[in-house]
Amino acid sequence: MSTSRQDIFSGTKEVESHLQIDLVRLEPYLQKHIPDYAGPITLKRFKGGQSNPTYQLVTPNRSYVLRRKPSGTLLPSAHAVDREYRVISALHGVGFPVPRPFVLCEDTSVIGAMFYVMEMVEGRVQWEMTLPGMSPAERAGIYDSMISTLAHLQRIDYKAVGLGDFGKPTDYFARQISRWGKTYGVSETTPIPTMHRLSAWLAVNVPDNDETTLVHGDYRMDNVIFHPTEPRIVAVLDWELSTLGHPLGDFTYQLLPWLLKTMGDKVSNLGGLDLPVLGIPTMEQYIARYCALTARAEIPHLEFYSAYTVWRLACIYQGIIKRVEEGTAASADAPKSADLVSELAAIAWTYAVKAGAH
Repeated sequence: MSTSRQDIFSGTKEVESHLQIDLVRLEPYLQKHIPDYAGPITLKRFKGGQSNPTYQLVTPNRSYVLRRKPSGTLLPSAHAVDREYRVISALHGVGFPVPRPFVLCEDTSVIGAMFYVMEMVEGRVQWEMTLPGMSPAERAGIYDSMISTLAHLQRIDYKAVGLGDFGKPTDYFARQISRWGKTYGVSETTPIPTMHRLSAWLAVNVPDNDETTLVHGDYRMDNVIFHPTEPRIVAVLDWELSTLGHPLGDFTYQLLPWLLKTMGDKVSNLGGLDLPVLGIPTMEQYIARYCALTARAEIPHLEFYSAYTVWRLACIYQGIIKRVEEGTAASADAPKSADLVSELAAIAWTYAVKAGAH
């Protein structure tokens, strides 16, 4: 019997030797910078996540979460915990569901890397898109909360919350394609011609319909915390890739569970399921709900955005595979073979062909 993603990634575990933190240096720092802090700390590491190591700090009075940059040589602009801290600080101030931020430490002498500390929000993290064990009504509520919260984020006036310089306000997809293409190039472990073909095609076929909102960059079900008993989001996590950009970047990333329906259990998806019986919206229903929430008539150029989104996911996985090869991946369950990247590239190309690639 295979182990579910929920079992693999939920909860905490003992901290591996290479990811230990010097609590003798950390505790005085927290005592100085966090109001009402009182140790001692019991340190655990969250199982989920394959980028920035994330720890649970349990003290006699409350629990905190610490996110730090990983060790080793890092890709340019990657693992930007300082940007995470800045954006959650801004959003917490206007009531968007994020954890309360406490302190950002840029002094690497404290624990050997930049880090920040935030509150630990109690609730549920869902790692299986099928939401096993829930009723159809609960599943419908979970999916509606996902899309409603994204629409809430996109309605926030980023200039008014002090994030007017958080990124370039134009040409989001062109910039992302350039960035992820370069990232893929330095992370490639096995040559995959389709990835390079996609990079070239995407770069010269970006639709001309620019918009700008706050973009999370990795907005998916396992990056949010749901209320312990209700189907609503109480905290959005992992803002490492956040910036200013086109709102359809985050939205089409939300479509991956439907776009990857042929991936089986390699990547969590919604393939082969009777979605209406489960209470899970079809992709068409999910698109319609987003359009209603954001006053759109339709999503133009959906095939292009689908190709881009799957290609970008392939780039992300290739970066993880490279970190596994170098011994700096945060998760022991990170993918190790470029076969996954090849399969994603093939799927992305099918959408590119629908958009006119040949």
